[in-house]
Amino acid sequence: MSKQLLVIEDNKSIASVIKHLGDSVGYQVTIAESFAKVKSLLAQEQNFFAATVDINLPDAPNGEVIPYVIEHGVPSIIMTGRMDEKMHRQVLNLPVIDYIIKENAQAYHYLLRILSGQLTNHKIGILLVDNSSTSRNQLSLLLKRRNFSVYCAANASEALTVLDQRRDIKMVITEQEMPIINGVQLVQKIRRKYAANELIVMGLTNGSHNFQAERFIKNGADDYLKKPFSSEEFYCRIMQNIERLSYIEEIEKLASTDELTALPNRRSFIDQTKLMLKRDYEHPPVQLLAILHIDKFKELNDKYGYKLGNKLLIEIANILKIQFSNDVTARLNGAEFAIFIKDNELEVMKLALTSLQQYISQHPIEFSKNKIDITISLGGKLVNGEKTLENLLKGADQALIQAKKQGGAQLVINEE
Repeated sequence: MSKQLLVIEDNKSIASVIKHLGDSVGYQVTIAESFAKVKSLLAQEQNFFAATVDINLPDAPNGEVIPYVIEHGVPSIIMTGRMDEKMHRQVLNLPVIDYIIKENAQAYHYLLRILSGQLTNHKIGILLVDNSSTSRNQLSLLLKRRNFSVYCAANASEALTVLDQRRDIKMVITEQEMPIINGVQLVQKIRRKYAANELIVMGLTNGSHNFQAERFIKNGADDYLKKPFSSEEFYCRIMQNIERLSYIEEIEKLASTDELTALPNRRSFIDQTKLMLKRDYEHPPVQLLAILHIDKFKELNDKYGYKLGNKLLIEIANILKIQFSNDVTARLNGAEFAIFIKDNELEVMKLALTSLQQYISQHPIEFSKNKIDITISLGGKLVNGEKTLENLLKGADQALIQAKKQGGAQLVINEE
């Protein structure tokens, strides 16, 4: 269900722009053009997820609407056409998400970033490391206001444990002055395990201490803040770093994903499989690399056209995502897919691959009012002492060739 956004704005043009922004990221938008309308809406106990609040309304010219909305527990973004030093201090002391000066198009771009973040920030974990509970609580409150998932640690040892346990953590904010292991030393330990494109690290330094900020950066931190800092500066640094990491993740995803099927591509499959082959298991599982090929794919493509070919590839990919969701799957090239499976027994893996063949053969593809029967051939190479991926791919490919020579719709596994 869509989250509800309350837009409190008497200017119809501006209200329309904000509504468009809210609609574009998935909000259900309600507009209130007056304080009276706000009172009416909130009296109905509607569950508003967030609100944009204009300071000056015809029936509330001095910002009377702001405390009213806050008292009703609606996270608010203050919108104003002007901002002087006095108002700036007042707004920063309010428990609001942020403020925006309605002065140009860039302001609405910034609003879009905030509205989007409020919907998605819960997926991002931020770890606060500080031996002062007061400091942790203050920063935690600010982050939760922006809907981040917040984790806290009182020292470096706790922080490293939490990092190992929580895979959603994308950012660590650490104080420098801590007993036993200080902030810079913690950054060094983090960077031995997490690269800069995996985890953001921000240091908090005391403005009266020289060289702390530089030490953080030189030892692997991405950013730093000197105390005392405002909530406004804090939010700006957080947003900038989180968005940078998101851009990197998106670029890496595009580079490692097959555009048509959204499965990992050959490069990604090789990287993931190599890591699995290097992993030390206390009780090593049985591992198998299999290559799948759609039988008579070229003939079908030539007869019905590329649209059928693309549909076949997407259908096979979707089936693999479901039936082998716990394994590494990929589109290698053309009509070839790869599966890297691990289990306790070889027979279980054989059964899974046979079931895949049966499922595909029993579910014809509908295309241009035709039902087209599809079969697949599978060639597999069992991982024994050989753990060179290139040789495993070669062994699986040879088994696939053998399956094709047997007429297709076959499963051949090289167990040597």
